[in-house]
Amino acid sequence: MSDKPAKDPSRSRPINGSTFARTARLASLPVGFAGRTTLGLGKRIVGTPANLVLDEVQRRTADQIFSVLGQLKGGAMKFGQAMSIFEAALPEEFIGPYRETLVKLQDSAPPMPPGTVHRVMAEEFGPAWRDRFPTFDDRPAASASIGQVHRATWSGDDDADPVDVAVKLQYPGAAKALISDLKQISRLARLFGVIAPGLDVKPLVKELQDRVAEELDYSLEAGAQGVFAAEFNGDSDIVVPEPLAHTERALVSTWLESDSSLAQVITSGTQDERDRYGEAYVRFLFAGPRRAGMLHADPHPGNFRIMPDGRLGVVDFGAVARLPEGLPASMGRLLRHAVDGDYDGVLEGLRDEGFLKSKTDLDADTIARYIGPFVEPARVERFTFSREWMREQTLRVSAPTAEGMGTAMKINLPPQYLLIHRVWIGGIGVLSQLGATAPFRAILEESLPGFADG
Repeated sequence: MSDKPAKDPSRSRPINGSTFARTARLASLPVGFAGRTTLGLGKRIVGTPANLVLDEVQRRTADQIFSVLGQLKGGAMKFGQAMSIFEAALPEEFIGPYRETLVKLQDSAPPMPPGTVHRVMAEEFGPAWRDRFPTFDDRPAASASIGQVHRATWSGDDDADPVDVAVKLQYPGAAKALISDLKQISRLARLFGVIAPGLDVKPLVKELQDRVAEELDYSLEAGAQGVFAAEFNGDSDIVVPEPLAHTERALVSTWLESDSSLAQVITSGTQDERDRYGEAYVRFLFAGPRRAGMLHADPHPGNFRIMPDGRLGVVDFGAVARLPEGLPASMGRLLRHAVDGDYDGVLEGLRDEGFLKSKTDLDADTIARYIGPFVEPARVERFTFSREWMREQTLRVSAPTAEGMGTAMKINLPPQYLLIHRVWIGGIGVLSQLGATAPFRAILEESLPGFADG
C-alpha cells in the first residue's frame, strides 16, 4: 500500500483540470496547422489542383480543432457549442464524432463530493449556513456545464416558515477554466478562418467571453431571472421560479415541483402534448425580448419543465441576450423578404447586417437556394417540424457543393447575433425533435419586429 495520504475529495476541482495540460492541447493547434499548410504547398508544387489542396487543409484543420475542443470542458467546450454554424459547414465525419464527445462530456461530469458542497455553501452563506437551510440534500438534483443544483428548504434571515428551494452552486475552478480556455482560443482565431473563411472569429470570441463572464456571475443570473419571474407572474402558460437569495457563485430559487421536462415529451409525449408544449416553448422564446427585454439563450429542452397544472416551467437564466429594444427589426425584414421571394433584398440586408463580408462573392440566386427551404415554416399557417425535415436541411447545407458547404463557409456570424443564432437554431432543433405542429407564421407576426410590416 502507498504511504501517501488519501486525496481529500472535498478539494476536487471537477472542471478545472491541469491548466498546463489544457493550454498544451490548445497550443497544439497552430503546430498542426503549420504542418498541414506545408503539406499543402508540397502537393501544389507537384501539381495537385489548388482547390483540392485547400479542401484537404480545411478538412484536416477541422478534424484537429474539433478533436482538441472535444477533449476539454470549460471555455473550449462553450466555444464549440456556440459555433453551431460549423455543423452546417462541415462534413458529418468531422462534426459527428465531435458532437458525440461533447455529449459524453456533458453526461459524465462528476458531481461535487459532499465535502466540497458543504465547503462551497459555507463560503457563500457563512459557517452557520444550515441555520438558513433547515434541510439540504447533498445529492444534486441536476447538473449543468458550470454548476449543479441541490434541493433544500430555506428560511431566510427572518425565521419564516421554510420553503422548498433549488440551490444552484458553481463548480470550484469553473471561472478559471472558462476564462483561460477562451483566452487561448482567441489567439487561434486564424485557424477557424481556414475552415470557414467568411467567419470573423475574433469579435465572436470576444462576445462569447463577455457572455461567459455573465454566466459565471450568479448575481447577474438572479437579476435576469427576477425580471422574467415578475413579467410572467400569473401567466397562463409559463411559470418562472422566483430568486430568493444569491451570491456570485450561488443562487437560491423557489423550487418547481415537476417530474418531467420537455425532454421527456420528446421521448414519450403524445402528439397533443408535443403540439401544445412545442407552441408554448416557441412563444416563450419570442415573448422574452418583447416582454422582459431579454432572450432566454439556453433553449435546451431540459430547462423547460412540465408543471402539474399544465404550464411550462422555465429554469436556468445564466445565458440571456439583453435586448431592451426587443429582437432586431432587421431580422423580421430579412425573413419577410425571403418569404416574399425577394432575395435581392435578402442579399442586401445580409450585407448591411454583417452576415456577409464586403468582399464575399455571393449572388441572390445562390442565397435563395441556400436559405429558401429554411423559410418554409414561415410561409404556411401551420407547419409540422420533423427530424426528417431538419436532417434534410442539414444534409443539404453540408453537402460539398457551391450551394451547400461552399455557401455556408462564406457566411459570417456578427457578434450581436451570437445568442440569437444559438436560440434560433436550437429552438428549431427542439421543435423538430418534438415533431410539433405550430402556427409559426402567426407567432412571427405577433413577436418578430419587422416581419408583419415587411
